[in-house]
Amino acid sequence: MMIAKKPIKCLAILAIVFSSLNVFAGGGEKQSSDNDGGKVNTKEEIQDYIKHHLADSHDFALFSYTNDAGERKHFGFPLPVIVWTSKGLKTFMSSKFHHNDDGHVVVDAGGVKLAKIHSKIYELNEGAEHVAFDETHHATNAHKVLDFSITKSVFGMLLAGLLMFLGFRSLAKGYKKGAIPTGIGRVLEPLVLYVRDEIARPNIGEKKYKKFMPYLLTVFFFIWILNLMGLTPLGFNVTGQIAVTVCLALFTLVIYITNGSKDFWAHTLWMPGVPVILRPILAFLELVGFILIKPFSLLVRLFANITAGHSVVMGIAALMLLLKSQFGTVGATGISFLLTLFLSVIEVLVAFLQAFIFTMLSALFIGMAVEEHEHDHAH
Repeated sequence: MMIAKKPIKCLAILAIVFSSLNVFAGGGEKQSSDNDGGKVNTKEEIQDYIKHHLADSHDFALFSYTNDAGERKHFGFPLPVIVWTSKGLKTFMSSKFHHNDDGHVVVDAGGVKLAKIHSKIYELNEGAEHVAFDETHHATNAHKVLDFSITKSVFGMLLAGLLMFLGFRSLAKGYKKGAIPTGIGRVLEPLVLYVRDEIARPNIGEKKYKKFMPYLLTVFFFIWILNLMGLTPLGFNVTGQIAVTVCLALFTLVIYITNGSKDFWAHTLWMPGVPVILRPILAFLELVGFILIKPFSLLVRLFANITAGHSVVMGIAALMLLLKSQFGTVGATGISFLLTLFLSVIEVLVAFLQAFIFTMLSALFIGMAVEEHEHDHAH
């Protein structure tokens, strides 16, 4: 345990430094269009930048800047676009959309005209060459397609999965040799034991916890690694995507529903010890709680905390733009950097805490479902 503390501290320090760099890497996605030399950065522009940072993307942008000619330059790499259209499956690289600011470039993908509008891909109606909008800026001559693209969040999940595979492969090799784990295994081993002894055993029970350890370990390290990756200049916000947290919550739901014991279903659907007239009502409430409320609490807690954390850090970083006129560039940057660094320390804790809470609640719900009750038949 003592050996593993140094690598953990190093990871925490790196995450803090990277998160601070992450705030300043992009500089700002949009610049003021006012005729004052670009001095003003409005509240709306800052809000747009924060929304852009939190949203998913079809390309991987490391940072952006505006050159002396006023042109917006993006550094990154494209990702595969995979969509199902009215003429079947179409694939191409996201660089075909040219990374322009409005995202309205029309791409001809094998006879189908596609456009990216507000990070969503639309198929233009037959015969249309350009996107038409109504007064609320909604497309009137295009419709959404089924999007299976490798987006930035999907790329992040694949990267997290690869890191988990390499890390646990190293740990497994050490166990097979009967030697003390080395390298990344020293970091993983105490966390594996922590999930087993502090989460799985107390909540599921000594007899059945081993069956669910693979899932609990997977979800814990998956969320934790993704949260840490979100603090780096890579700018991932995977666990801040509602679709991701919904899928994780559904996995937990399917596991504890399909593994529910006979006693669990008996007590849920026909609760003993209460008047018969109330049992259908209580059964309905219990089902709503297990099928809707518990998964909803899982997905919302993770999504809301991660999204709020990123929003606050980005908002604090934006203070350098708003305070520049009062404290100067150096003063505003110093104040913003110190506040961002302080919040980033908290974010490192939150990254672990949210993984722990999701895993703990998943184990608790599973334990409630698989628990066997001892009945006093005489009573």
